[in-house]
Amino acid sequence: MTSRIHVHLKAADLKASREFYARFLGVEPVKDKSDHVKFLVPFAPLNLVLSPARTTSAAGRAPVNHLGIEVCSAAAVERHLRIVKQAAIAVREQLNVNCCYANQTKFWVIDPDGVEWEVYHVNRDLTEKHGDGVEAPKPGIGDKAVDFS
Repeated sequence: MTSRIHVHLKAADLKASREFYARFLGVEPVKDKSDHVKFLVPFAPLNLVLSPARTTSAAGRAPVNHLGIEVCSAAAVERHLRIVKQAAIAVREQLNVNCCYANQTKFWVIDPDGVEWEVYHVNRDLTEKHGDGVEAPKPGIGDKAVDFS
């Protein structure tokens, strides 16, 4: 698994955004659900996720859902969580949770402008958004680890 930046964008038209990013990035999504499209960019350390905007109009609303840093292990998440807590930053912990078609270990912080950041590790992929169905691993996707801790 490679450490990478995670960006989650809200899309007014998920299908159009999916097609745009597939062409722009030159790859098909590694997850392609009706409410969640995930790209692992081959030429940059980026994990890009698209999901539907909650309103019919995105006018006046920022397209960023949240930003994230994907790390190489749950232990790396927990190490950074300790650092953040020692720095007296408010955190929301979600250790070993099912979310976004994956079981993840993560925590969240909010910057002074209200931008949410997550530091996370995907423990395993799931077939259900918040469920337990385990997905078979895809060879060659995210199989090289970089530990920035």
